[in-house]
Amino acid sequence: MKQIIECVPNFSEGRDMTIIKSITDAIENAAEVKLLDVDPGQATNRTVVTFVGEPDDVVEAAFQGVKRAAELIDMRHHHGAHPRMGATDVLPLIPVAGITLEECAALSRKLAERIATELNIPTYCYEAAAFMPERKNLAVCRAGEYEALPEKLGHEGKGADFGDRPFDDEAARTGATTVGARDFLIAVNFNLNTTSTRRANAIAFDVREKGRPAREGGKLTGKPLKDENGKPVMIPGTLKSTKAIGWYIDEYGIAQVSMNITDTNVTPLHKAFDEVCRAAAARGIRVTGTEIVGLVPKKTLIEAGKHYLRMQQRSLGIPEREIVRMAIKSMGLDELRPFKPEEKVIEYMLEADAKPAKRLVDLTCRGFAEETASESPAPGGGSISAYMGALAAALGTMVANLSAHKAGWDERWEEFSDIAEKGQALMEELLHLVDKDTDAFNRIMDVFAMPKGTDEEKAARAEALEKATEYACAVPLETMEASLRTFGILAEMAEKGNPASVSDAGVGALAARAAVHGAGLNVRINAAGLKNRELADKFVAAAAETEAQADAAEKSIIEKVNTIISSK
Repeated sequence: MKQIIECVPNFSEGRDMTIIKSITDAIENAAEVKLLDVDPGQATNRTVVTFVGEPDDVVEAAFQGVKRAAELIDMRHHHGAHPRMGATDVLPLIPVAGITLEECAALSRKLAERIATELNIPTYCYEAAAFMPERKNLAVCRAGEYEALPEKLGHEGKGADFGDRPFDDEAARTGATTVGARDFLIAVNFNLNTTSTRRANAIAFDVREKGRPAREGGKLTGKPLKDENGKPVMIPGTLKSTKAIGWYIDEYGIAQVSMNITDTNVTPLHKAFDEVCRAAAARGIRVTGTEIVGLVPKKTLIEAGKHYLRMQQRSLGIPEREIVRMAIKSMGLDELRPFKPEEKVIEYMLEADAKPAKRLVDLTCRGFAEETASESPAPGGGSISAYMGALAAALGTMVANLSAHKAGWDERWEEFSDIAEKGQALMEELLHLVDKDTDAFNRIMDVFAMPKGTDEEKAARAEALEKATEYACAVPLETMEASLRTFGILAEMAEKGNPASVSDAGVGALAARAAVHGAGLNVRINAAGLKNRELADKFVAAAAETEAQADAAEKSIIEKVNTIISSK
């Protein structure tokens, strides 16, 4: 899975658009990142910037943004309504896909050290990157704000984690920065079939982690209870890692429960939706839909879609777009306006922005056949073999899904759903190999375009050709191994799947064997060009072993299929 992180730096300038534009230009020009939002505030004199990308790109872009802010913002003259401590006040890294919070914390610490070392800005670490437990809280790091820095910097227990020194002229100009890592925050509003703010607030208090104040006699109108320290006694809500209030929206003419989910690992979106529905129903109110504010990671909708499929005892082994559609319809994400995943899901936005080169798997069936039949040597047998393997996995998945929905087999839906999910994953892996095989061919072609005049150039060309040829052996072997794994699914479906679809399992087995043997031919022809004969022999031996296993698996499945067909 591609690693994606989000960065949301807060800069202490919200009025001068020239300065703000210069900072965001530095971010965008530094690396391959996608700028999602720039939100300046006049009263706060603060701008919140949001961008995403792969980890190294985001870290570099963040550093360049901090650098430009330090060049343009003089904290000695800064005033605003929002708490602040430096030109770049706070800078969190947030995991979106393929990366953990712990990994983001490690990146944050390295970035904090670089900011201190190269830019001479005192830097604190907070949240998951904190070195001290108390500094997990941003408020602790920023206590006293900019004005307190002379009493904090250079003082043991109060100074910065990186670049700590007595308060000097440079620190007075840049202030201090706080860098950390936190979980992705989802801002969401749940639409209610009421106009009552009071009732919306009651539902919010029922579910939010903080809950509501306890009152004497347990009555809503009773006197608030306080503990021995004089603080209100709270009755916790049912959803951890959430903050919520109720409000009325003139634009829509409805009340909403407005919620921030601060840790989706603890409370995923679908769990929050279900619980707000329960709490609303207990008060005679319905949740009619959901409004996501800003963007969400893809996993949020995938998890939700699978949750509602499970509730219906439906197979989860369906295409990703259908799972996302299930999430949209189940939570009413399109009630107030059309919900377009390509505009609301971070990964989809990045994919659209990347403008990838033409891929074989994006062609129509006719387009793929015509491209293969053209004068170009690629795509060739390797890509066709990978595609046959993908079709084998698709047929096994189809039989599993049909079996999950077979009348009278309702109690077995989860068994077949698990198989279908494995089939979907295998199909995606093999579809990826369709284009990867063409990439392997192109690498060899690129070598032939290298200069070969001098002895040094000839040596470099020979080394590059050996590496490209090794890759051209490894890719079809990968196709063979992935295609071989489809036999496990096909065998299960021939044995215990819907008998009406047993012939489809048989066709899948034939396609899988052809995929294995087809890719095997590519392994052999490419291995013949390797100078390293020991490595070449290993590739050929691995291919032969895989072919033997495929032959045995196909024979067993076809015999089973024919037996079932003959008994009809």
